Amino acid sequence: MNEILHILPDSIKHVVASIEGEVVERIEEIRIRINQPLEIVSGGRPIAPSSVNHRYMVTAEDGIQLMNKLSQYSLYAFEEEMRRGYITIKGGHRVGLAGKVITEKGQVKVIRDVSSFNIRIARQKIGISEPIAPILYNKKWLNTLIIGPPQAGKTTLLRDLARVASCGLSNKSINSSKVGIVDERSEIAGCIKGVPQHSLGPRVDVLDSCPKAEGIMMMIRSLSPEIIFVDEIGRTEDSAAILEALNAGVQMIMTAHGYDIENVLKRPSLRQLVEVDLFERYVVMDRSKGHHRIKRILDSNLNPINEIIKEQMLR
Repeated sequence: MNEILHILPDSIKHVVASIEGEVVERIEEIRIRINQPLEIVSGGRPIAPSSVNHRYMVTAEDGIQLMNKLSQYSLYAFEEEMRRGYITIKGGHRVGLAGKVITEKGQVKVIRDVSSFNIRIARQKIGISEPIAPILYNKKWLNTLIIGPPQAGKTTLLRDLARVASCGLSNKSINSSKVGIVDERSEIAGCIKGVPQHSLGPRVDVLDSCPKAEGIMMMIRSLSPEIIFVDEIGRTEDSAAILEALNAGVQMIMTAHGYDIENVLKRPSLRQLVEVDLFERYVVMDRSKGHHRIKRILDSNLNPINEIIKEQMLR
């Protein structure tokens, strides 16, 4: 939490630093809304921490201090990040922003008068993908779609799979591969000035803040990856780029929002990829009592694979 405490206004820092035990260990978000109670999300539950026996109310001064620290006292230097609606800080944590949106020719130019901040805590969970990695690998990585609702742990699992692909697992006969990551929202690698803040191994190239479709094509043309990782596919242009990558002989592991495979099939762009038998594995995830878990893994014919424990918790 040190990187988080460093950017918080002093008054909020003291409140957050006073939280102890399992609650602080499982903090996922710190939501700071001007003139509203401070909110901590821990283990999937919202908590309103107290200051001197009262719920802490966020002030306008808190917002100014936080914005100054996030932008290092230069909003102009962070205009591009603010246009996207978030700023990535040291440690790979991401701060979402909301406020008055300024547009130009129908496009978002910048967010002014920021009134809401959502600090999402990035916790790398090294090793969580290793039990299932052999199921997704057969002399090479198999094209895989990870499915789950928001905050089910899809990106956390994807990040660790990228690390395993880069490093290899000699004890499970998984060779090291050249890995490309197209990180449109800086969530997989958590780059600061292009440098990943997470441990991803020695053979990883990252295109940070790059749209997925364009990034996939850039990777193929210039970086010769053996496998590409992308988060939250779903647009028509994403599907076209994915098909191009596969035609170029590049394997892919990606995530998509959905509660089950049936939910994914309702989205035309994803249904197209399923119907052409693109995916060789489907990993279905959900969240139970604040824990991420893998519900099941399916093969290309959507049949369950029995090698996996029915429900594996990813704590």
